[in-house]
Amino acid sequence: MVTGLRIRSTDASWVARKGGTVLRPTSVDIGAGQPVAIIGPSGAGKTTLLEILAGIRVPSAGQVRHECADPAGTSPGIGFVPQDDLVHPRLPLDRTLACATRLRSARRLDAAEVDRAVTDVLAVLGLAHRATRPVGGLSGGERKRASIAVELVGRPPVLFLDEPTSGLDPATGRELVRHLKAIAARGSTVVFTTHNPADTAWCEHLIAVAPGGRLAFTGPPARALEHFSATSVEEIYDRLSDEDLVWEATGAAVPVADPRRQAGGSGAVRQWWLLTQRTVGLLVRNRLTAAILVGSPVVIAVMFLMLFRPRAFDAANPSPSTTVMILFWIAFGGFFFGLTYGLSQICDEFPILRAERRAGLRLVPYVLSKITALLPPLCAVDALLLVLLRVTDRLPSNADAGALFLTLALTSLCALTLGLLCAAAVDTPSQAALMVPVLSFPQVLFVGAFLPVPVMADVGRWLSAAMTNRWAFEALGAIAGLPELWAHGGSPLGPPLLASYGDSFDGPPGRNWVVLAAFAVAFAVGAVAVLRRKVGVRR
Repeated sequence: MVTGLRIRSTDASWVARKGGTVLRPTSVDIGAGQPVAIIGPSGAGKTTLLEILAGIRVPSAGQVRHECADPAGTSPGIGFVPQDDLVHPRLPLDRTLACATRLRSARRLDAAEVDRAVTDVLAVLGLAHRATRPVGGLSGGERKRASIAVELVGRPPVLFLDEPTSGLDPATGRELVRHLKAIAARGSTVVFTTHNPADTAWCEHLIAVAPGGRLAFTGPPARALEHFSATSVEEIYDRLSDEDLVWEATGAAVPVADPRRQAGGSGAVRQWWLLTQRTVGLLVRNRLTAAILVGSPVVIAVMFLMLFRPRAFDAANPSPSTTVMILFWIAFGGFFFGLTYGLSQICDEFPILRAERRAGLRLVPYVLSKITALLPPLCAVDALLLVLLRVTDRLPSNADAGALFLTLALTSLCALTLGLLCAAAVDTPSQAALMVPVLSFPQVLFVGAFLPVPVMADVGRWLSAAMTNRWAFEALGAIAGLPELWAHGGSPLGPPLLASYGDSFDGPPGRNWVVLAAFAVAFAVGAVAVLRRKVGVRR
């Protein structure tokens, strides 16, 4: 049996930076284990109040306290289900819940414990027969219950839901309400917003919010009918929507309880490993993504074969302009692979990430899990590209293959972390897709392949230093021995071309590798910082 959480707010309010007061000072007292409905017209501030009571939104004034019955002063945290789905559509439901169970546990669970927790939640929500089905194949009502299940596996003492029946047909909505009643019967405090009067029939406490963010009533439903001079909850909605009437809540503010600590989730290393496994599972189950991962180097290599003739690096008769282009497009290929991999992540996971963040997820393991899952296929793609070019004689035969691969792998890593940073900064996958040309064009123009860096304008030279592909291109040129090849190859283009590049290819590749590694670390740290600002600080 779950022990519910008592929630007390004292004059909690919210004032938006641009738009005035959203919620006026509000004092409510929700008993442990109570089912509570927050009602009111659209735009009255119901969701804002729900988020403040849940501790997701910090009130502009006033305060909220959660009281738990745990003598140690800790609780396993809250469950919060927004209107967005909290589940990956491609993963089976039982695997999704197993991962959520482990992430939300402060200790390491064995397989039997995880299975019991998942089975219990599936039974409570009537989803046992859908356990092995991908979430994307569930109905709308089942997906909503799946989102509730993700929060419920941690056995939270309180569950907050933002309009859980919104968008559901009446029969499906009634079924969902029946499952919420079962959750409340287990001892959890259940607080939800709703536009549907029928959803409130089973609630023990009603909170009514009037337009302008005013608390119009808080207390038992029977008293609410008397307070609003109504015979049904439907009439209460009518009273609240009447602009000629101003309703004020009855009852005095409650005393403030001492704050209690909330237990964190699993450890950082365990979170990293669980999230890495989940990301790999998502990649494997996305056939289109898998096809792109496998096919992209082959397509690029075929274009190389059609565009560049073999033996361009022949010491007896080199082609300086061709060698420059081959090395540049190798570097750009690694960059493009990494960028597209990174941009395809994070931005479609914000609702899930926010929920897991509230449950104790750390952002460093989250970002590292993306890198861990995506870097091996990226390295495989890079290796395959280099192998195809080597066997078709489009690479210098005496170049160190290991150094070429390390350079390309670091290039892809930089682009991957840059893609993750940009994916964290945007809001939708469509915005992430628009970032591809914005990030790619500078890597073409300012790298130094089409116009050598020494002959660029001052601003261009400064900007080129911020292009990761410049350092990759110059490292590849040094590994391929372009200065020696051009100087002694007998080509009339060699010396003039060599002079225009100055000392671009003279330094050791290791220096460029350090620069690329620094870029990768900076981008990864930037992604964590952006996410921390965007999804909030862990409670």
